[in-house]
Amino acid sequence: MDTGEISAENKMGIMQIDKLLISMSAPMMVSMLVQALYNIVDSIFVAKISEAALTAVSLCFPIQNFMIAVLVGTNVGVNSILSRRLGEKNQKEVDKIANVAIFLAICSGIIFMMIGFFGTESFFAGQNTSDEIKNYGMQYMRIVCIYSMPLSLLICFEKMLSSTGRTVYNMITQMTGAIINIILDPIFIFVLNMGVEGAAIATVLGQFGGLIVGIYLNITKNDDVHLNVRKIRPDFKIIKSIFSVGLPSIVMQSIGSFTIFGMNNILMTFSTTAIAFFGVYFKLQTFIILPMVGLANGLIPIVAYNYGARKKDRVISAMKCSFKYSAIMMIIGILIMQLFPANLLKLFDASDMMIDLGVKAIRIICFAYVFASMSIIMSSVFQALGSGVTSMVVSLTRQVIFLLPLAYFFSLQKNINMVWASFIISEAVAFVMCVMFSRVILKRLDF
Repeated sequence: MDTGEISAENKMGIMQIDKLLISMSAPMMVSMLVQALYNIVDSIFVAKISEAALTAVSLCFPIQNFMIAVLVGTNVGVNSILSRRLGEKNQKEVDKIANVAIFLAICSGIIFMMIGFFGTESFFAGQNTSDEIKNYGMQYMRIVCIYSMPLSLLICFEKMLSSTGRTVYNMITQMTGAIINIILDPIFIFVLNMGVEGAAIATVLGQFGGLIVGIYLNITKNDDVHLNVRKIRPDFKIIKSIFSVGLPSIVMQSIGSFTIFGMNNILMTFSTTAIAFFGVYFKLQTFIILPMVGLANGLIPIVAYNYGARKKDRVISAMKCSFKYSAIMMIIGILIMQLFPANLLKLFDASDMMIDLGVKAIRIICFAYVFASMSIIMSSVFQALGSGVTSMVVSLTRQVIFLLPLAYFFSLQKNINMVWASFIISEAVAFVMCVMFSRVILKRLDF
C-alpha cells in the first residue's frame, strides 16, 4: 500500500447508506435549488427589461450550457477516478488527480475566452431574429465567455469537495456564488442601468465570489486532497483516465446545448414568444431537475468509492435509496407544474400569448419527469462504474435521436402541443434503454 495512504476509512465505506446518501446529497440538492432559484431570479430580472432581452438570453443558453457541459463533464471524470483512488487508499494518486484537474480547468477557461472574442458574432449571425435581439445576445455572450475563468475554476473546486465527501462545503461554495449573483442582478441591471450587460457582469462576479470560497475551503477543510501550485501540470495518463469517463459526460451534456439550439430553431417557425417561453420553461424545470441531479451527484462518489472498495451490497443499496428519493421529487415536480403553471409564468412578466401557450406546454412536458427521474439516477451509476459511454448513448436517445426529429415532424404539421409531447416520448424510450443497459452492467460487476 502507498506510504501516503489515507489513514482512516472514509465515511463512504462505513456509514449507513440511507444516512450517507442524505449527508452526501442533501447539501448538493440544497445548493442546486439555490442555483435553480438564481437561474429563475436572473431571468425574472432580464424579463423586466423586455421580452426581446429574455429571448436573447434564451438564445445564449446553448453556449452557456456547452461551457457547463465541458466543465462539469470533465469533473465527473475527476470525481469518479478520484473517489475510486480514495477507496483504494492511494493518496499519491489522489493528489496528482486534483492538481491535473486544476490544470484542465485553466485550459478550459482560456478556450472559452477565445470563443467569446472570436465566436460571438458568428453565432448570432446565423440566428433568424431581429437586430435588437441579436445585439442583446452578443452583449451577454461576450461577457460570460470572455470572463469564464472563475466559472472554470469554481466548478473544479466544487467537485473536489464533493468527490471527497465534503458536500456541505460544496453547498456553501455554490450558494455563495448564487447569492452574490442574486444580490447584484438588480443593482447592475436597474440601479446602474446596465441592462443585459449588467446581468452578465453580475453572473461573472458571483462566480468569482464562489471561487474564492471554494479555494479557501479546499485548502483549509479538505484533508483528503493536498493541493500544490507548483504541481499543477499535465499528466497524460491521468488526463486519459479522466476523459475516458468525462468525455461521454461532456458529449452527453453538450447534446443538451445542441437540443436547445435545435428546439429554438424549431420553435422559431411558430413565434419568438415560443422561444422566450422555452427559455423560461427551461429555467423553471431546473427547479425540479437540478435537485434530482444533486441526488445523482451525491450518489456518484458513493458508488465509485464502494466499487473501488469491492463492496457490492453498498452499491446496490445506494441505488435503491436513490430511486426512492428521486420518485418523491418527481411526484412533487409534476404536482407543481400541473397546479401552478400560470402563476409561474407570471413571475416573468409573461404576455397573455405566452401564458396561453405556456400553460398548455408545461402541463404536457412535465409528465416526462416520470421517466427522466429514473434515467438521471441510472446515468450517474453508469458514470460511477466507469461506463460513461452508456450514459452518452442514453442521452443521445433522449435528446437527439428521438426528440428533435419528432419535434421537427410535428412542427411541420403546425401542431405545437405534439412538439411538447415529443419530450415525453423520447424520455420513455430512453428509460427503457436505461433498464436494459443496467441489467447488463450490473451482471458484469466483478467484486
